[in-house]
Amino acid sequence: MGQPIVMSTTIDGEADFARLAEPFRRELIAYGYRMLGSVDDAEEVVQDVYLDAWRAYGGFEGRSSLRTWLYRIATRAFVKALERRKRRPLPSDLHAPSADPTARVLAGGPEVTWLQPAPDSLLTATTSDPATVVAARETMRLAFVAALQILPPQQRAVLILREVLGWSAAEVATLLELSVAAVNSALQRARAHLPADSDSLVQPSDERQRELLDRYVAAFQNADVDELVAVLTEDALFEMPPFVTWFATRAAIGAFLGPKMRAFGNTAVIRTSANGQPAVALYPPTANGQHRLHALHVLTLAPHGVSRIVAFQDIDALRRIDLPEELPTRTP
Repeated sequence: MGQPIVMSTTIDGEADFARLAEPFRRELIAYGYRMLGSVDDAEEVVQDVYLDAWRAYGGFEGRSSLRTWLYRIATRAFVKALERRKRRPLPSDLHAPSADPTARVLAGGPEVTWLQPAPDSLLTATTSDPATVVAARETMRLAFVAALQILPPQQRAVLILREVLGWSAAEVATLLELSVAAVNSALQRARAHLPADSDSLVQPSDERQRELLDRYVAAFQNADVDELVAVLTEDALFEMPPFVTWFATRAAIGAFLGPKMRAFGNTAVIRTSANGQPAVALYPPTANGQHRLHALHVLTLAPHGVSRIVAFQDIDALRRIDLPEELPTRTP
């Protein structure tokens, strides 16, 4: 956890706090995203955490590292935020898939606040070591973050601190003011509530990933429904917040998306990534020939095809992904 930092007792203490605490801001936001399911919410809470920490800095005696002290304040703030706010699910967390791909799609309404996608920049918030970044990517994936949202706040914090950030049981016990036995018990209960297959499929090779992504992109660029269906796994899932309706199986997805793809016609695509996963932004043509951002598809790839698509259609939720809202109109 690093060596304790002894507070400066000079009148420059406030400047010392800003200099010493600022390097931890991004990793606290990454921690907050996993806890709260929203980068916006995480940044808001972390801003308050830094204000509270700055006010309390005069009483910081260096008995722990500054990082540990900030995590203690942040964890309490995140838990309080979870008690005040609604959890952020994905459509598949709420009910069974739709049995009729031709039925009217239902919106979630204002009572549902959805899980938001996160930019990949949060993956390097804690470390720049490539091996550690790879491990962090697995705990930033949408399925994992969505599964966290089901856990009670304290179990959520214990799981993240122990298995994502690599803290020892004793360190977590001290931070949360629990016994080591209570921490181990909370971790065991948290693990039991996580789905066993939470994006734990064998990852395809880099070459296979490029092939699958190329085919997925080409399907939308050419409005080729058959190619889209062919690149999906038999048991693929398709969900599209802020709509609660979602679909399971390749056949149901093809039946739902087929008419829409044909109506859109050839769609412009930008390749990107979110939550450490490949993603594509879709820009179908409008009546006046412009291409406006319609959705961001975050993909889960398995060796035998695309196994899950989360198609975020709330454009406001995509601000962090740094996508243009409109593509330049090409002249002949």
